Amino acid sequence: MTTKELLIKAKNAKALVNTISTEKINEALNAMAQALIDNTEDILRKNAEDIEKARGTVSDVMIDRLALSEERIKGMADGVRDVAKLPSPVGKVLKSNEPQPGLIIEKTSVPLGVVAIIYESRPNVTSDAAALALKSGNVCVLRCGKEAHQSASAIVEALQKGLESAGLSKDLVLLVEDTTRQSATELMTADGCVDLLIPRGGKGLISACVKNATVPVIQTGTGICHIFVDESADIDMALNIVENAKTSRPSVCNAEEVLVVHKNIAGEFLPKLKERLVDSRAENPVELRLDEEAIKIIDGTPAGENDFDTEFLDYILAVKIVDSAAEAVSHINTHSTGHSEAIVTASGESAELFTKGIDSSSVYVNASTRFTDGGEFGLGCEMGISTQKLHARGPMGLEELNTYKYIIRGNGHVR
Repeated sequence: MTTKELLIKAKNAKALVNTISTEKINEALNAMAQALIDNTEDILRKNAEDIEKARGTVSDVMIDRLALSEERIKGMADGVRDVAKLPSPVGKVLKSNEPQPGLIIEKTSVPLGVVAIIYESRPNVTSDAAALALKSGNVCVLRCGKEAHQSASAIVEALQKGLESAGLSKDLVLLVEDTTRQSATELMTADGCVDLLIPRGGKGLISACVKNATVPVIQTGTGICHIFVDESADIDMALNIVENAKTSRPSVCNAEEVLVVHKNIAGEFLPKLKERLVDSRAENPVELRLDEEAIKIIDGTPAGENDFDTEFLDYILAVKIVDSAAEAVSHINTHSTGHSEAIVTASGESAELFTKGIDSSSVYVNASTRFTDGGEFGLGCEMGISTQKLHARGPMGLEELNTYKYIIRGNGHVR
């Protein structure tokens, strides 16, 4: 099926989804979750084929991003079930007023229509996007990268089986078969067919969509996430937070890429950090890329010109020393991609300065940036993490996949 033919199917399905009750959608979501479990063997077999093709061409960290397991598939199914439990945003009256007696104006939440997602090598995005789109009353068009296409195809086949077992059309969740740039371009320019395009991936993909799309685009950000260790920070707390944010899963967008340290604590903190992240890690020690002040305190790699503007997605951490919390805020706002930033501090004044001054979608006080996730935020899962400010910001759940319209009810009113 060509991409154009697939988009026509999606457009036709848009009219169908508006007639389906929330109860029926929840039934379908639970059936889709069960279908993922029932088809685990086939999904893992296709995923193994993807991994075999990718091995040797991408890093081990990116292989981890691509790899599925029974546990991860169970997590995907649990995410779909969690979405089924959430209240539907469709038809919710956001605001109501009566400017004249008997003339009722209601601002009402409605689906966007056809939501297309272009993503790269994370197969779990397939089920997350499908579940959120369906629950929010939208049709989902998926276009994954070639590295994950076999995996995504098996996942979509399972999801479609679930839809059909619940008596719904499999056209509510569609996967683009073409993995060339041509299909991405067709989605970007599918005026009249695609109501919203969401790119999930690296800087190149997101920039291409923002630059070339003629359909509405949500800019989901690369994650140059920062943690600032203030002079009043509890050192053990800071070490635990930095270790978690950097090493628990470095290939994801909410992982820490830059550490900013107050000069008054750097002499004590940085040697302990090096011991924790480098010396004591037999597997995957973190490469510390140090500015000119940090390298006077501990050994590491001198930071290069671009190291404070790079999403490493690897066991690499850029380190910057600053004179004050105000300088930390200034540095972060200059180099951040607007994703997630954290401060570790015992000072209420520093915390307030940081939370008010940082211009990112998620700002943490004494917690790891790894919590920036739809599931962790109570959204079931996420369609992506928006780093822009219009329409949606931060993890995108059901509400962000709806727009609104005004419904006006009168009784013969004229103006």
